[in-house]
Amino acid sequence: MKNNIKISVIMGVYNPASQERLFRSVQSVIDQSFAEWELLLYDDGSQAPFTSLIQAAAALDPRILLLHGQQNRGLAHALNVCIRSASGSYIARMDDDDVSKPDRFQKQLDFLETHSQYQWVGSLAELVDSHGVWGIESVPETPQGRDFLWNSPYIHPSVLFRAGVLLEHGGYDPSHSVLQCEDYELFMRLHSRGNQGYNLQEPLLQYREGRDSYRKRTYRRRIREMKVRYRGFQDLGILHPGTFFYVMKPLLVGAVPASAHHSIKHWRKKKPQQMPK
Repeated sequence: MKNNIKISVIMGVYNPASQERLFRSVQSVIDQSFAEWELLLYDDGSQAPFTSLIQAAAALDPRILLLHGQQNRGLAHALNVCIRSASGSYIARMDDDDVSKPDRFQKQLDFLETHSQYQWVGSLAELVDSHGVWGIESVPETPQGRDFLWNSPYIHPSVLFRAGVLLEHGGYDPSHSVLQCEDYELFMRLHSRGNQGYNLQEPLLQYREGRDSYRKRTYRRRIREMKVRYRGFQDLGILHPGTFFYVMKPLLVGAVPASAHHSIKHWRKKKPQQMPK
């Protein structure tokens, strides 16, 4: 471990949609109360107008290492390159439009260093859009197999892993069959092999989710997710006739218009102080 780095933050970036969001995300790492980190910022073959933006983000702090891909190969490949280049004994995930609370790393590190039975730790998240924080994404404290039926019970960019668990189990699956479902596949695979994670029951991350998030979920992506669910549920021992509805869930949800889906989730997840009396 070089230069006393304890946490390696891994972030894949491709043609970032907003300079402001990218800089806010990187700045939230720089502002952490825990200082022994490095940020591996992987440019996944971005086009020319965006490369200078990513370079500017990497120049914000000397602890940021900029890595380059010659072509766009997807998030799983980007994260695997970062994992192989990481110096820390812990690996934190971040996306280029999410924001970590200043004490996130310290709280998660303290937890893992005192709870050896867990291989990673996540947290709840505040949901944000262009208007600010609009809700809370809750996840179970100690997820079990059945918690994967509806959605992944971990918020991917909120998680701090022990580096060893990712290296031992081969990191992310970069194949096209799990494209845009990389985290769901990873967590089910790790659970099926006897590993366990934990979620701190406080929001340590601001997770961006707006109306456009639903429009990105194409029919092909839903088919891939359905196949990932089938294989993952099988490995977890939770696949049977009574859970087949959950295998089909991506297609069923896809039949709901994006605007309606967004409105329903906005109502379900909105902050308690916004709830009508």
